[in-house]
Amino acid sequence: MTDDQEPLAQAGAQVLWHGRFGTKPADALLAFSASLPFDRRLAFDDIAGSRAHVRGLARGGILTDVEASAVLDALDTVEEELRAGTFVFVPSDEDIHTAIERRVTELAGPAGAKLHTGRSRNDQVATDLRLFVKRELRGVAREVVELQATLYDLAKQAGDAYLPGYTHLQRAQPVLLAHHLLAHGWAFARDVDRMLATVARADVAPLGAGALAGSSLPLDPAATAAELGFASVFRNSLDAVSDRDFVAEALFDLALVGIHLSRLGEEIVLWATEEFGFLRLADEYATGSSMLPQKKNPDVAELARGKAGRLVGNLTSVLVMLKGLPLAYNRDLQEDKEPLFDSIDQVSLAIAALTGLLRTADFDTDAMRRAADSPLVAATDLAEFLVARGMPFREAHAVVGTLVRESFESGRSLRELVAAHDALGADALDLLVPGVAVVRRTTPGGAGPAPVARQLKQFEEQLAASRARLDPAGLPGQVGRGERSRGADSG
Repeated sequence: MTDDQEPLAQAGAQVLWHGRFGTKPADALLAFSASLPFDRRLAFDDIAGSRAHVRGLARGGILTDVEASAVLDALDTVEEELRAGTFVFVPSDEDIHTAIERRVTELAGPAGAKLHTGRSRNDQVATDLRLFVKRELRGVAREVVELQATLYDLAKQAGDAYLPGYTHLQRAQPVLLAHHLLAHGWAFARDVDRMLATVARADVAPLGAGALAGSSLPLDPAATAAELGFASVFRNSLDAVSDRDFVAEALFDLALVGIHLSRLGEEIVLWATEEFGFLRLADEYATGSSMLPQKKNPDVAELARGKAGRLVGNLTSVLVMLKGLPLAYNRDLQEDKEPLFDSIDQVSLAIAALTGLLRTADFDTDAMRRAADSPLVAATDLAEFLVARGMPFREAHAVVGTLVRESFESGRSLRELVAAHDALGADALDLLVPGVAVVRRTTPGGAGPAPVARQLKQFEEQLAASRARLDPAGLPGQVGRGERSRGADSG
């Protein structure tokens, strides 16, 4: 026996393919291919899948009741060790799946060596990852709902406060502050819908697909799927082990949440400037300058804006990784986890920080009102005044646009020019009174008091519906006792 062969023989089950190879893997191969530093986060999902698989092996008569009991007890011990932080990893633990199987075999002996019967790491990993995505994406959705609730509370508190609405970052028409806040809220509502739709598509169990073609052993994939709380079971074993659509979808959902957080962060950055002055940050959600004593910086909002690029990058990396893979499993798929884990973590951190910032911020509604009381933001109302008197809109638009240009060029006030205009006159001056333009927005979904009152009720109902959809009560047993994993070292 060569020097290389001896360690391989001693390693036994620690090297999962040792029977086919005469020498141990090169250190460079192991270092490059190891995924344990990040996939240990799937530990409790892996244990849950293994328990279901063991019970399936027992139902099929592949494990005796005594053997199944020994392996299940070993899995319980492994879970306890992982939770307590006493689980000892060894250099040959290529990934969390190998580590758990190795430790189960140490504890259960020959029965533990039967744990992987009828199973491949291909369907094992796919099962773990689907369990993870189902739980974690629902967790992010709950966090988004709480951010929505914060926006709703602020909208209710805003009352009749109004500010300029903007297009092209130019003042356009006045809108109620509540309307502006709920605009962000509805975008996040779509995010919740998307994430729950992705969870539904991910709710398919791959366990039983094996490496790619199923098994000749008497396995019952539907039974293990039901035990793990999956809604359905795979229909094609090749697809089951190679499908990562649900990862790409989750990353898209998270990236779009990040885009919406970025947009909200951008407005906070603008509103917190002295030039806008619409919002003052609480000390606990602002930072200072190492050089400039007067500074109070909106770093939370800026980071929310900056993280969006990272989230888009995570999505792009997985899409590019997937684009050229032949069926079925390829090791490239190992690269799906780090982007997924990172996006979940970054979005959760951003939601928590922005929610806290908004809850503690002070909105300067007087500054908002002053900015919205310029007669110029009532220009559309002047045009609609002319339309109501029978003038075609394009002609009315030109009339008012000409008056605005004349006001800038001549230095005369718009009020003066409106009063002197034959088609407008004194009757139109009421439209330029501060606060009038915003109350004239009466169409459904508009920015005026009546439609916003209806919108607040609709948003309240939407929040209640989302919370009901995300209520864990009544759902099948949740893996990992319902807690969410965090960080690369979780588990």
